[in-house]
Amino acid sequence: MAKSTTTVPPVRPDMPDPANAGVATAAKGEGKAAPSRRRSVASRAGKTARHVTPAPVAQQCLLNAAVELFHAEGVRAVGVDAVVKRAGVNKMCLYRQFASKDELILAYLDHMQTMSLARIDESIAKRAGEPRAQMLQIFVDLSERASKPGYRGCPFVNVAAEFPDPAHAARKLVVNYKAEVVQRFTALATAAGLQKPAPLVDALSLILEGAYAASQTFGVGSPPLRILPAVARRIIEAGMAGELDAA
Repeated sequence: MAKSTTTVPPVRPDMPDPANAGVATAAKGEGKAAPSRRRSVASRAGKTARHVTPAPVAQQCLLNAAVELFHAEGVRAVGVDAVVKRAGVNKMCLYRQFASKDELILAYLDHMQTMSLARIDESIAKRAGEPRAQMLQIFVDLSERASKPGYRGCPFVNVAAEFPDPAHAARKLVVNYKAEVVQRFTALATAAGLQKPAPLVDALSLILEGAYAASQTFGVGSPPLRILPAVARRIIEAGMAGELDAA
């Protein structure tokens, strides 16, 4: 029988064991793949992380949206879905800042009171030291504002119409705001020299509310609004002359 002439090379100590070569290669491969998996996990975690709007920013965005929508469309007509959409936040964010829609309405009215009283005070400041002229200036400026497109009248009159229950918190804020306006008229009438300012204050309050209503019924820039300063002037003159006392 012929012997095989194939020569088997001797095994050197530095040669890898063929039986373990695949395991070694796989082990090396696993060692290289681990960082890739870690990056993948980190990437997925980054994608699922959500941006959280800071509370003060979210609250201001929601209030701005409420002011715009409530004043333009009415408090009851606007739902919280519309508010959060306009604010660019979600409903959960709204309820973190305001416990309910009613609480948002109260925040809206607080804001509107600050803004409305500031406008009246700006009118008064235009004629410093002249109480008669200051009373008149309130109506001059109102006539101008109520003649501009988009004017929606007094937000407190609008809310009072939507909440007939006098015990409702929103109605109480309406009463508080109107009391602030009456206090300003009273202070001006007293500074003008009236011992009994109430008749003039009542008359001015009446035409003020009438102007708000006329802006929505007759329309902005309508004749009743253009004649408002002249009517206010006549009433102030009559009040200062004591002609309103008998009424």
